[in-house]
This record gives sequence, structure tokens and C-alpha cells, in this order.
Amino acid sequence: MSDSRKKKPPLVAEKRYGAKAASPKKAKPARKAKTKKPRSRPATRRPDAKKRTGILGFFTNLILWMLSLIWKVTWRSAMVVGLIIGLAVTYVYLQLPELDELLDGRAQGSVTLQDRNGDVFAWRGDQFGGVVTADTVSRHLKNAVIATEDKRYYRHFGVSPRGVASAVRINLREGRGPLSGHGGSTITQQTAKLLCLGVEYDKTQWESEAAYVSDCRRGSMSRKIKEAIYAMAMEAKYSKDDILSIYLNRAYMGGGAYGAEAAAQRYFGKSAATLNPAESATIAGLLTAPSRLAPTSNLKRSQDRAATVLRLMNDQGLLSDADTKKWQNNPATLSQAAQARAGGYFADWVMSTGPEFFTNNTTEDVIISTTLDQRIQKAAEDGLSWVFENKVREGSKAEAAIVVMSADGAVRAMVGGRQSKVSGAFNRAVQAKRQTGSAFKPFVYATALELGYTHTDTVMDAPYCLNIPGSGEWCPRNYTNKHYGEVSLEWSLMNSLNVPAVKISEAVGRDNVRKVAGDFGIASDLADGPALALGASESTLLEMTGAYAGILNGGSSVTPFGLVELRLQGDAEPLMGTGGGIGERVISDGAARELIYMMSKVVSEGTGARAQLPSWQVAGKTGTTSAAKDAWFIGFTADYVVGVWMGYDDNTPLTGVTGGGLPAEIWREVMQRVTDGMSPRPLPAFTPKPKPRPLPPKRENNRENVLEQLLRGLLGGN
Repeated sequence: MSDSRKKKPPLVAEKRYGAKAASPKKAKPARKAKTKKPRSRPATRRPDAKKRTGILGFFTNLILWMLSLIWKVTWRSAMVVGLIIGLAVTYVYLQLPELDELLDGRAQGSVTLQDRNGDVFAWRGDQFGGVVTADTVSRHLKNAVIATEDKRYYRHFGVSPRGVASAVRINLREGRGPLSGHGGSTITQQTAKLLCLGVEYDKTQWESEAAYVSDCRRGSMSRKIKEAIYAMAMEAKYSKDDILSIYLNRAYMGGGAYGAEAAAQRYFGKSAATLNPAESATIAGLLTAPSRLAPTSNLKRSQDRAATVLRLMNDQGLLSDADTKKWQNNPATLSQAAQARAGGYFADWVMSTGPEFFTNNTTEDVIISTTLDQRIQKAAEDGLSWVFENKVREGSKAEAAIVVMSADGAVRAMVGGRQSKVSGAFNRAVQAKRQTGSAFKPFVYATALELGYTHTDTVMDAPYCLNIPGSGEWCPRNYTNKHYGEVSLEWSLMNSLNVPAVKISEAVGRDNVRKVAGDFGIASDLADGPALALGASESTLLEMTGAYAGILNGGSSVTPFGLVELRLQGDAEPLMGTGGGIGERVISDGAARELIYMMSKVVSEGTGARAQLPSWQVAGKTGTTSAAKDAWFIGFTADYVVGVWMGYDDNTPLTGVTGGGLPAEIWREVMQRVTDGMSPRPLPAFTPKPKPRPLPPKRENNRENVLEQLLRGLLGGN
């Protein structure tokens, strides 16, 4: 048995599997088994899965399932939203017009007013200086707009998520709603808003253009989404510079100016291509709040905003430190025309005299040539300011108005109130109807002279009463409450006596007086009673000054005018011409010359002495109404007629003011400036033969009383 064990060696692992391992055919399955090992891994995870079957595992699996679901819903929803946005953008893209159709989007045309020398002094309507592009404007303006409105303009696709997030953060921090206040809009989005997302203004669908614009500016969530889609469509359709060009042409920049070119011309009198950094920053600064920041509204506020824009340009590397400091220290200033603040009262008046469809409602660009003389306009404004600063108590609410015109009715200057640099304000020279007082008396004497009276004819100045049906007895009184006996017409007018004026009016006939005054251009209703002679009727300063111009030109009626010619921009032929001038004769040339002589005595020796001009012959008439509610002085040299009115808007009586006082002084200050540098010319008055002037007769033997009466007669009256 022992031998048999020795013959059979013990089995070992190597020999047990040795034969199989050596078999070449069975080697492949062994390798396959090794490659299949990873596939058997799920079986090894079973122990881990069992570990998650508890409460913790349940919640873990739930969270993983929810995240997986959210992810699947999110990316699928994103795909759907992206598809919808893409379709919407494509639809808008196909609706967008060509670039040229978007550059001028005004619903109203413009009116440009030129003075008598052809220089622009005012604008009305929607100004559009012409098409500009991002390449043709000053690079400083382009940089200022981008620095102020959208510094990442050239890096986004029309909408800036980063800008929106920043705006929302700022709004929340400042206590507003996420969409209230800062909007984070890009220049492209602002342009889309300017285009009203492609919706054109239709009068039949909107109550007014203001309602249309208000709807375009809505900031609701749905509107913001539409705006973003429109902006992206624009980015696909146009280049960045094209979109910027639309923006630079359509943006409102205050003062009635739409677009960069109109703003450059409006404020600085130059092209948008030549703007320096300070001027460019001023215009770019307007985009935030054009009406409030317009330099014509508040120059200091506009300059402060421009300084901020310059700093932003510097922060973004668009302006060097040296240039930033230079232009902040030298802010932009307004052109001379811009300083006039759109022409003031005169421009408003001219616009009101033209046809509505070419002025206030024009859809065309209109050029109006006017009679304005800017040198005379400045003289009127400066003269008025000087008197109120030096002669009127501080804080006075009294107002004044001035009209300067030539003998043919051409208005050379107009001031409708103390605040002369305004637009759209109440114009006291044209709109205020006030009692004229003794300023009406020249028309009483004009009637008498036309009917054959002379300046030497006399009238008795004594107590005088009339019985007026329905009113009883009426007794006119002189300003001095005294009477001077038999006086000449010349002396009566010179001292503005009331009783002789009424007697002459009754003698020549009130109807004749009304006709002469009306033919001279006083179109207001004239009083029917005897108080007509004393200026109880109301009239405007423009009417009265025009009537005096008729006296100066030799007795022919005058229609005051400011509009000389109206034409469309680009047309050589005018559509209409002068709307006024000299009309039909009212009184003879001889009567007019004699009246001018009598009125010259009013200034040289009578109640208008304060209006005297050294070396100049002046004729005129004072006027003060009952209770001193109105004070007038209207006078003329051989060249110009100037009317001055003074009073309170609420008819409060003036204190210590008559027509021969402050109004005459305003007249003199204005005419001193108007005639500066001019050579004096004589008035077209006749030269009377020397005759002794009738003096008031003695009423008492007392010599002192006679001298006193004579002295009071020479100095009295209004």
C-alpha cells in the first residue's frame, strides 16, 4: 500500500487546473470573463441599495428624483421658450422696414423763424436738423452717448441680462419695485421704444399724440418682453451703427429738438459733426430727462449733468484725464439764438398770425421770415430791466409791455412782460385789453383837425356837465381838479386836459371820433358815451402803437405785422407774403402833420417831458386811467413808434405812477438804446407861424392867484 501511495503524488492547485490553463482554445473564455467583470457591478451595489431603504434613503431618493425631474422640465421648457422667442424674433425681423424709413419719426413738422437780416432767432414745432449717422456725428458725441446710456453696447445682442440684473438690484435697494425706476434698457431697447415697437401714430385710434406716446412708454412686464424681442430682431436686421444712427436721429433732446443735428443747431448753432466734448456731453446728458435738463431751461443744471457725462467718458477710457479736466472747467455755453429762449413773445405772436396748417399744425418744415430786429429787441428788454431795477421798489409785482414798430406797421421788437426770455407766456402787448386813458385823445384831435380845426383854435375849459340817458348827469374833471379858461387845442393836448377833450369830441361828433380811431386800427369796441374822449374804451398795446404809426406815416391806416414771408424748407418760392402794412388814408397829410406838431409839444413842454431824447424830435402822448390802474406812454421819432404800458395783471391801482412818469422813462431808456449810433432826423411835422399862445384868462383880480393858476396849468394834467 505504501508503494501505491508513492506512485500517486498529492494533488495541488497548479496541477489541478494546469491542463485547462494550457489549453489554447479555452484561454479566450477566460479573457472574456475578465472583460465582463464591470458588467457584474450592479450586483455588487445591492448591499448599498439596501442601506438607502431607510428614512434617510427615502428622502435622498426623493430629492434626487425631483432634481432629475426639474432638470428634464427646465431644459425642455428652455427649448420651447427659445423656439417661441426665435419665432417671434423672426416674425418681427420680417416686419422691420428699411433703415431710411426709420430715421425721421416726427409726427409734426418744424417752424424756423428768421429775423429781418435772415438770422435764425426761434424755433417752433418738432425740429429736425437733418439725418446724421453714427459715422458723421462728432466722435465725442458718439462716445458720450455710449458712455451714458449703454457702455456695453457693442458687446450685447440687444438685451443685457447683466444690465437688467443690476437695475433690479438698484431698484430693490432704493425701495422700489424691481421694474420701477432703473430699467437697464440698452440703446437698442430704447430705440425700439422710440419706434413704439413698430406701431405708427394713427389719429383715428388715439385721442392725441400725447396718449400715443404715453402708451409707447409703458413699463409693464409684457411690454418689456415685447421690447426685448423687438430689440433682438433689430440686432439681427441692422448693424450696431445703424441702430445707433436711428437713436441719434429720433431721440428727443429738449427745446423741441428731435435728433442730434437739431439739438446741436438749437443749442450751439453748429453741426453735430463739429461738437466738442463739452457740447457733446451736454447733448448726451439730455437723454435722461430732456425737458428738465435742457440748457435753455436751466443752463447750470445742464452743465452739471454734462460734467458727470465727461467723468463717465473718462472712467471708460473714452476721454483722457487732461481733456476731462479741461472741458469740465470750460462747460458748453448757448448760442445767441438759444439764449433768446425760442424767440419769446415776438415768436409766439408771429406764430399766432400765420395759418394754423403752416404753424401750429404743420407736417412740413417751414421757414418764416419776420420783421424782428434783434438789436432793437435787446434794447427794449434792457431798457425795461433798467427802469425796474433802478426806479421801481424791490418786490413790486407791477408788469409792463413794450412794442417797437416802423411807420409802416413792421414790428421790430415786442416785450410782453418783465420776464422777457420766455415762450408760451401771457403776452400783455397783444393779449391784454386795458383802458387807454388819455393816450386815446390824439384821435379826438385828429378828427377835429380833419374837419377843419387848427391847433390855434380855442375851447373854454370850465365846469361842464352832460345829461346821459339812463345814467344821469356826468361832469368830467381835469386831472388837477382845476380849470384854465379859454385854451388852444395845442395847449389842451399838451397838458392833457379832460374837459376840453370831451367838448371837442362832442363838437365833432362821437361817431366821427369812433370812425377815425377804428380806421387807424383800434378794433376794440369803443365806448358810446362822452367818456369815449377820455379813453374809457379798452385796447391792446399793439393796436394803440399801430394807430400811432398811422399818425407818423402821414395819416394812413396801419396793420401791424411780423410775418414777411413763409415758405417750405428747400423751396425758393414763398407760399405767402406780408400780412400787414400801410392801408387806406384816414386823415389828410396836413392834418397828420399838424397833429404830430401838437404831440411834439406834449414831450417838449407838456406831460411827456420825461421822454425827451437829446438831439431828437419826439412826439407822443401820456395816458393814465381812472384810479391809476393803467399807465401809458406812446411816442415816436422819425424812425420808430414805441408803445409802453404799465400796470398790474389784477387791476390793482398803481401807486404814484402816471403815464408821464415811469412809462415815459421806460420809453426814453428803450429809445436811447435804439437810437445809439443813429443820426437824428426831424419829425414830419409842419412848422407853424409864430403866434402868441393863448393863456388862461384871469378869473380874479388877485395877481398871485393868476400866476398860481398859470403855473399849475403848465405843470398839471396827465
